[in-house]
Amino acid sequence: MIEPFDLNLYQRGLVAALIIGFINGYASAFVLLHRSPLKLTALSHSLLPGVAIATLMVGLGVVSAFMGAVSAAILIGVLTILLSRETKIDDDTILAVLYTGAFAVGIMVLSRLGTNQDLDSWLLGNILGLSDLDLKMSFGVGIIAVAILSLFRRSVVINLFDPEVAASLGIRTRLLDYASFAVLILVLVTTLQAVGCILAIGLIVAPAAIVRPFISTPDALFPLSALVGAGGSALGLFLSYHLDQPAGASIAATLAGLFLISVTLRAAFRRVV
Repeated sequence: MIEPFDLNLYQRGLVAALIIGFINGYASAFVLLHRSPLKLTALSHSLLPGVAIATLMVGLGVVSAFMGAVSAAILIGVLTILLSRETKIDDDTILAVLYTGAFAVGIMVLSRLGTNQDLDSWLLGNILGLSDLDLKMSFGVGIIAVAILSLFRRSVVINLFDPEVAASLGIRTRLLDYASFAVLILVLVTTLQAVGCILAIGLIVAPAAIVRPFISTPDALFPLSALVGAGGSALGLFLSYHLDQPAGASIAATLAGLFLISVTLRAAFRRVV
């Protein structure tokens, strides 16, 4: 049953799944509390043109793709804020228009480049093809993301539940919002090559949604979501081998399946009690 992990390819994939799953799981607690999955969905799709344009300008590489994706996310985020203030149109509407346009630009640039397997991996993911640099970058960003969210977790939680109380306690709420969202963008970017920009949102939303029905305190949500993210990603990779399916799709489908099991069990438990 564990024969895939006797192969070096799957051993590397397992390390990537555990690291990326843990990071996304931890960050997913913030996403659930912030109620911002739709905004992250938009941002995850807007990363594609950044990767494509960086490839067109300097060629495809881990660093160039990373910088291109981050630049695209920042540009879309800043434009959303500026246009919302100037036009009085709500953020969600503007973000929907911008990310659709950005994704369309990404597709056009890919068409000009000629779609190849390397670029397909950014769109749909290839967790088994991650290089040493990919793993190091994911691990490094993971340490930074988990450290920031852990150090400021109390302030983050207070701000999410009651920004006015947070401000009265001296918490710089706007700066905290920007910093937290910047961390989430970094997490999304490091997830791209593992499961692609289309499926990345599943990893950063599902783990906390799986855990939430069974816990009542935000403090427990962060570490438990991280463990579920790591375990669910590893299980998805394992199933991909035995079902002969793409690893990224298998991981996303596994986490979605665990979510359905979670809410079903919780509903059944409530009936019994």
